Amino acid sequence: MKDFASDNTAGVHPLVLDALSRANAGRAPAYGDDEVTARAAARVREQFGPEVEVFFVWGGTAANVLGLSTMLAPYQGVICTDIAHIEEDECAAPERFTGSKLLPVRSRGGKLTGEDVAARVQGVNYPHQVMPRVVSVTQATEYGTVYTPAELRAISDAARAHGLRVHMDGARLANAAAGLGLPLRALTADVGVDVLSFGGTKNGGLAAEAVVLFDPALARDFPALRKQGMQLASKMRFVSAQVEALLTDDLWLRNARCANAMARRLAERASAVEDITITQPVEANAVFAIVPAAAVQLLQQTFRFYVWNERTSEVRWMTSFDTSEPDVDAFADAIGSAVRAARVSGGR
Repeated sequence: MKDFASDNTAGVHPLVLDALSRANAGRAPAYGDDEVTARAAARVREQFGPEVEVFFVWGGTAANVLGLSTMLAPYQGVICTDIAHIEEDECAAPERFTGSKLLPVRSRGGKLTGEDVAARVQGVNYPHQVMPRVVSVTQATEYGTVYTPAELRAISDAARAHGLRVHMDGARLANAAAGLGLPLRALTADVGVDVLSFGGTKNGGLAAEAVVLFDPALARDFPALRKQGMQLASKMRFVSAQVEALLTDDLWLRNARCANAMARRLAERASAVEDITITQPVEANAVFAIVPAAAVQLLQQTFRFYVWNERTSEVRWMTSFDTSEPDVDAFADAIGSAVRAARVSGGR
């Protein structure tokens, strides 16, 4: 079946596979004391700043949990949106492993605002209620929308005003940066992010994530946190090689630009079909649309994708670094055919 379900369903970029093959030659020190890991860390610092500390892991949920752990005590909480990945799609892992509580607020287009942060902090009755300590933003959001630097700065300013830290779930940070035409640093270090979960798996990697700490003081205990969190790879060079490859010659950016461009193309084609409504701005590599339920059923016989909201028949279509124009055009043609067939059969 053709697949527009997730960028996780894509394969591995050939240049990343080449890097893994090179890392497989000969022996190397274990647990990250190898040259590949040192080079990958240097690539990360080129993107985010020379003072950052970086630790590689292989899972995105682990990157979020470990990153949050550096800033939290068990009696503190994390402000996030009601559709944030840490709230909706990590099976309460942040709460179980940090001992802290998530404090979701209703989002608009998947985003938080500085006003949301200030409102959630006010009126807390310490010590009887959980004290907010961290604000977590998802970039790009679960709706595929993208925070601008001004929006991120407003959130971090509000957080600082109330003594809070800022975490970014950057599983699709590459897509956000490509969509805005900005360097990665402009959306992180330059706008007050303290801890970043930087994703590579969704952008052409096999299993490649990094926790980037912009405050070196937060790194003091991170080696122990990572080991206890079961993310200290003995053969770390194979995780690091993927990050090095993605950050070499702007491969991360080329991959993200392709995925974003294919999402825009799909949205343009689909929006021309009668009875299709695009529900969110297409700013990264996700397209959200209202599609007649009968047409959804027909389409899912040939194409994989998720129904985001069964009540409204809103679907999510994701593109990847390896999505091609013919892939998109074939899917768009199928959407049109399915909608017309549903209309003829009387199913809307």
